[in-house]
Amino acid sequence: MKRTLTRSILGLIMAIAFVGGLGLFTFRISTNANAWVQQNYNGHMSGSSGLEQAGIIYDRNGNILAHTVDGKRVYSDDYETRLATLHVVGDNSLNISTAVQSIYRDDLTGFNYVWGLGLPSSLKSSKDITLTIDSQACKTAYEALGDYNGAVVVYNYKTGEVLCSVSKASYDPQDPPEITEENEEEYAGVYVDRVISGLYPPGSTFKIITSAAAIENMPDIYNRTFTCNGSVNIGGQEISCMSTHGDIGFEDALAHSCNVVFAEIADELGNDIMQKTAEEMGFTKSYSVGDIPTARGEYDLLGASQNERAWSGIGQFTDLANPMQMAIMCGAIANGGDANIPFEVKTISSFFGLAGLNNTAKTESLIKSSTANQLNDLMRNNVTSYYGDDMFETLSVCAKTGTAEVGDGKEPHAWMVGYSQDTDAPLAFAVIVENSGYGYSVAGPVAVSAMEACANVLRN
Repeated sequence: MKRTLTRSILGLIMAIAFVGGLGLFTFRISTNANAWVQQNYNGHMSGSSGLEQAGIIYDRNGNILAHTVDGKRVYSDDYETRLATLHVVGDNSLNISTAVQSIYRDDLTGFNYVWGLGLPSSLKSSKDITLTIDSQACKTAYEALGDYNGAVVVYNYKTGEVLCSVSKASYDPQDPPEITEENEEEYAGVYVDRVISGLYPPGSTFKIITSAAAIENMPDIYNRTFTCNGSVNIGGQEISCMSTHGDIGFEDALAHSCNVVFAEIADELGNDIMQKTAEEMGFTKSYSVGDIPTARGEYDLLGASQNERAWSGIGQFTDLANPMQMAIMCGAIANGGDANIPFEVKTISSFFGLAGLNNTAKTESLIKSSTANQLNDLMRNNVTSYYGDDMFETLSVCAKTGTAEVGDGKEPHAWMVGYSQDTDAPLAFAVIVENSGYGYSVAGPVAVSAMEACANVLRN
């Protein structure tokens, strides 16, 4: 009797485990169909990885960026547009893992986790996707990068819509290169969307975060006078500045991007406050741009020395920033502390072309409103007193440039991040131009081209 009872209990446990496992399997296969459709070993895929009858991808104005003609995937008619939108749209392969044709492949192809792609065309629920980007603005930004690689992103910080997202190096999705040992250096990193997945030393753009830490933790910061003699010894090692600024206040120190002042501020604030401020402002966070995760910025002062902390406050040490994350931070400042998280997919059609998914921004609070308001004034002063208010022809812009040293004898990366105050063109941006020189002289003109092009989109 006792043996029978034991067997019954074991049988019941096994039955419960089986039913639970079956339920978990059913849940995972139904919710992760999109992950399954992206796998190279998926036997349902064929030819162009299932794109032979995929839906159309449009930009925000209805311009076709990808569609299928006679069983072949075809991209924009314009060569430069194809290059500029490659990393958002994708190509026939799954090499660009963050592209729309990778992330949303099940929607585009009508993939069904039961039937795969085996349904007749008339029964497939392949969908069209409309993006938030403006292909002409992307083309303008791509051309503005010239011969340099880099990333450009501009988004509407009120709605969350990304108007421009460009990553370079690029290639023509209509004629993708065959990458070999001989040309792999030429195409290094070409599959990486630098806007979404890139990580770079932020240089002086990080001084926005150091400024926020000072505002919140140094009550007399606006009344203090610092002295810059071109360098300062902190923790037994020299930290150099790009110039000798003499006696200088906090506001002018940010406008002139004085390394001495911000190294001293970071040193005085200490590891804990600097770490906390960077994390609260989202610097170390990964965001979801729709269904696309961004790279997570890096700021880690655990065990950092006094000198290392000082370098971190001016955006060097081990600091790494993601361009989209920097744009989001600027959007939060523009919004009084609240960030509307960007998205790139505006709509996904339902059956028979009817409207389906309509995306809207999710909001996250990153900065105290009082701090955001003071950062707004500081960043506006950067433009009016130093960069020149006529830099942007039709926009009132708040910004910070950065020149990020990368070592190994290479030219520094050039940064510019910021936003416009114009109610008819509420745009936040981040620009990085790799190994190109100074932020103001190199990244600045790229930012102007991209921002003015996106402003025209919203105003026309």
